[in-house]
Amino acid sequence: ELKGENPFKIRAYTNAARTIETFGGNVPNLQDEEAVAKIPGIGKSIALKIKELAATGSLKYLEELSAEFPSGIMELFSLSGLGAKKIRALYDRLGISSIEQLQKACEEGRVAELPGFGLTTQQKLCDGIAKRAAHAGAFQFGQVAAEAETLRADLAAHPDALQVDIAGSYRRRKEIVHDLDLLVATKKPGAVTKSFVSQPLVESIIAQGPTKSSVRLRSGVQCDLRVVSTAEYPFALAYFTGNKEHNIELRSRALERGWTLNEYRLAPLAPDPKAKKKIRPKKIPKVRDEAELYRAVDLDFIPPELRENWGEFEAAETHSLPKLVEKENLRGTFHCHTTASDGHNSLEEMAEAAQALGLEYLGIADHSRSQIQAHGLDEKKLLAQVAAIRKLNKKFDGFHLFAGVECDILRDGTLDFPDEVLSQLDFVVASVHSALGLSEADMTRRMIRAMENPFVTMLAHPTGRLLLKREPCKIDVPKILDAAARIGIWIELWWPMAKQKGVKCVINPDAHRAERLQDLWFGIGIARKGWLTKDDVMNCLPLGKMESALAAKRLV
Repeated sequence: ELKGENPFKIRAYTNAARTIETFGGNVPNLQDEEAVAKIPGIGKSIALKIKELAATGSLKYLEELSAEFPSGIMELFSLSGLGAKKIRALYDRLGISSIEQLQKACEEGRVAELPGFGLTTQQKLCDGIAKRAAHAGAFQFGQVAAEAETLRADLAAHPDALQVDIAGSYRRRKEIVHDLDLLVATKKPGAVTKSFVSQPLVESIIAQGPTKSSVRLRSGVQCDLRVVSTAEYPFALAYFTGNKEHNIELRSRALERGWTLNEYRLAPLAPDPKAKKKIRPKKIPKVRDEAELYRAVDLDFIPPELRENWGEFEAAETHSLPKLVEKENLRGTFHCHTTASDGHNSLEEMAEAAQALGLEYLGIADHSRSQIQAHGLDEKKLLAQVAAIRKLNKKFDGFHLFAGVECDILRDGTLDFPDEVLSQLDFVVASVHSALGLSEADMTRRMIRAMENPFVTMLAHPTGRLLLKREPCKIDVPKILDAAARIGIWIELWWPMAKQKGVKCVINPDAHRAERLQDLWFGIGIARKGWLTKDDVMNCLPLGKMESALAAKRLV
């Protein structure tokens, strides 16, 4: 794309990349050229390159393309508002091939002078560069998940790896991670370490030692490997999962029993001759896994997602930890787009992808008419889509498409479609896409007014936040949730406050491509982190009960 080649060729590579990104088979299978060529969207030429990449870990064609441009030019794609055409213009006209060069050119006012840029674009680029610097070393969970899971799978397949886990903030399902922590139990640390640092995903080796090694992955995230014995593994897994405050409390409970706890073992506390109160150590139980470690300090097992010292110890001590929602509980989802607006797949393709994931239902919610840039549907197109969904449903057995819309909340809180249109839908997702700079009071009133429309089912992305990219708009969260509880509106994922107020949540991917339906599993992680059970999440309902729930809302 940067080279300015044929648009059809660019699209072919883009589609192939998305297909391989969600490839469900094994990497060795990608070395079978004929089998790869049979995958939809992949031609013979690209199949040959995939075969080479899978077999060798490198691609000569990519290396040749990369050699035509300075190495730093690809970093420019990380800035919002910069696509291939603008990056090429910056390179051809100003010789810009790095973030640093772009920043200098912006500060000198040279970027604004280029055709197609101007002062507004220049200022946005300056702001983007500053934001990028502020978030240096931070990665969205979804950005590193593929690499993390690939490394875990590859190490787990190593003959000398006895146990393998990803620890740290990734295991706790934090939305933002700064590094990855891999833990392996083995009797042969040298062999495992050698395999780790030689993985194809490794960009560079930072350090390599007998028990700890660090590398930089292709995404830029640092990944640390620690190798321990099987006996040390449960202690190391708990310690390196964290968080720090959770570990401090865990060690404190061990001290109360006359033990010392670290990342390697649970041991008797050395007697303190100066201590006024003598602690008689209890007998140390055998610890073979994390559950036994928590049991040793009289606690129920605490799921990793809850280990933030936010009340999990009190709940574990009183046997009142919730049974957290699991991905197997999810029966369907809503808020998905198609080619009717700004999606990339048809109704049929989205339905097929949902069924492949084992879902019983899928809610289609293309954009409403105000979203011109997203090809929002007018009344005629929306109702035609509803008719198409009704017709398509007759072909399904055990699966159902719900007809809905992502309806824009206008500045005054009214909705983008009149009630006579909304009343013909199965559900309505209300959301804000414009005037994000309103005051907290005005934005809160705007949302609550929209929620009070009798045909609104759920409120989407209430803050408009884009992690590491856009700050949330100002809203009074407690007021929004109080209104949701009063009216019976479902909220796209929130934290425990929603649960405390009796608000039901719904895990939606806002999928604009079929493969993005898999982002549901990221939502499950955040739901678990919010202490949610399957009873708190509406789309854990089976199809029949979901139909009843939607029908009941329309009668309110």
